[in-house]
Amino acid sequence: MSRHLSSTLAAVVVALLAGSTAQAAVCIGACGTLGADGDVTAPPGGSSYGWVSTAGGVTGKGQIDSVGGTNGSAFITSSFAANAGDNLHYDFNFVSSDGQSGEGSFIYEDYAFVQLVDAFSGDLIAMLFNARTEPAGLISPGLGLPPVDPGVTLTPPTSPLTLGSGANGGPVWSPLGSYSGACWGPGCGLTGWISADYTVAEDGDYRLVFGVSNWGDEIYDTGLAFTGIKVGGSDIGDHEDPGDDDDGPGAVPEPDAWALMVLGFGGLGAMLRSGRRRRLA
Repeated sequence: MSRHLSSTLAAVVVALLAGSTAQAAVCIGACGTLGADGDVTAPPGGSSYGWVSTAGGVTGKGQIDSVGGTNGSAFITSSFAANAGDNLHYDFNFVSSDGQSGEGSFIYEDYAFVQLVDAFSGDLIAMLFNARTEPAGLISPGLGLPPVDPGVTLTPPTSPLTLGSGANGGPVWSPLGSYSGACWGPGCGLTGWISADYTVAEDGDYRLVFGVSNWGDEIYDTGLAFTGIKVGGSDIGDHEDPGDDDDGPGAVPEPDAWALMVLGFGGLGAMLRSGRRRRLA
């Protein structure tokens, strides 16, 4: 086999293997795409956004491991490369119909979060945001939730809930399902759009996890809207297309990746056979 043929084969193999390791976006539970809807306005600089909601969520999903919950949903972006010093930006809006029924009674502390994770191991790199339903005061960062990474800048920096336009201040938003416009008690409402910025600490391949979980029950739902995801000023491409429901982020290549690999290795075999015939001629 000629040196040129060997280098060509190596380049093809590397390209095929690199393509097969890309992680596709995944929805676990209830995710979708919307424009302005009820009390959730169009996002800054755009007309549509992605969302996750506990309405239609899956038991045990959409949770922070150390916190738990009942049922929830998560959207995990496709993998993306980032360099140390790159700015990671996104916008979000926390929306909840839950709360507290009265003085001294149980608080149904639904919560939402955003995490930066390693694209392949899933290990947590940074907690970028969290919020939790409370009867009064600030709800972000969320009470009893892991601290947000000190490198995160939120605009505005703190987030009280504002009442929605439904009964008793319940937020009107279709992803809340039958609880759109409802309010269990003090603490229901929405934050409005908030911007988040984070400086990536190390070169690597990453994914973002947008999660939301019910707490204490599975009713009076909560959701998180998100949009504007950019790394180093470039759109990662899939934040407005959460896609179909799935049961988790798989590391197995997508069908089209398998097809490319089969075709590629078939081509490699043909090249090897051709090289052998030339040597025997």
